Amino acid sequence: MADLRNYQTRTVNSGAQAGAVIDEGLRAYMLRVYNLMALGLAITGVVAYFASQAAFAGGQLTSFGYAIYVSPLKWVVMLAPLALVFFLSFRINSMSVAAAQTTFWIYAGLMGLSLSSIFLVYTGASIAQTFFVSAAAFGALSLFGYTTKRDLSAMGSFLIMGLFGLIIASLVNLFLQSSALDFAISAIGVLVFAGLTAWDTQKIKEMYFEADDVAVAGRKAIMGALTLYLDFINLFLFLLRFLGNRD
Repeated sequence: MADLRNYQTRTVNSGAQAGAVIDEGLRAYMLRVYNLMALGLAITGVVAYFASQAAFAGGQLTSFGYAIYVSPLKWVVMLAPLALVFFLSFRINSMSVAAAQTTFWIYAGLMGLSLSSIFLVYTGASIAQTFFVSAAAFGALSLFGYTTKRDLSAMGSFLIMGLFGLIIASLVNLFLQSSALDFAISAIGVLVFAGLTAWDTQKIKEMYFEADDVAVAGRKAIMGALTLYLDFINLFLFLLRFLGNRD
């Protein structure tokens, strides 16, 4: 009987130790995702700020500003990040971790170039204020997605449909130029990307598998970082339409 109790005790302890190892591995994996995302956001912010400074001087556009905001090159600046997202999404499984990570950094830099115009439209103080509001909201929503025991899959499907509706409404409003529709798009955009932040965090957490090798885990972390990066950027841009003060 004593031997049986000892065996049961060893089994329970082994299970607890295995759970602790998995938990430590999950924490390390999620920390890597958040660090990659944060570095991507830092690259975007730095590039956006310095590009805006180079684009506007003495109260008028410089030749650099004309090139990226007015000339046909503006379409390359606008569409290059989108092309790189698709490239990374479809090719990441055949890329090395170093190549995928480098592609992510290039993408973050191109996004910074594309978003640099916000410094010409909104005041620096309102951009900073909106960034910190976005960071606080993102942190709370991501923490909810990480800790909740509730399955958010049903909510995720609804949010994806909302995202497609948001894209269609935005395209329609390019022609209508309706201020009421623009307000509705902004409000719905905040709600959609707030929900996606929680859902995507839960998905990224569930993607973790203890037996993944270094390369697979690295690629998963990069895609997770890209997903959360996009959630944050879009949440920030929609909030900026409410909180930003125009120059």
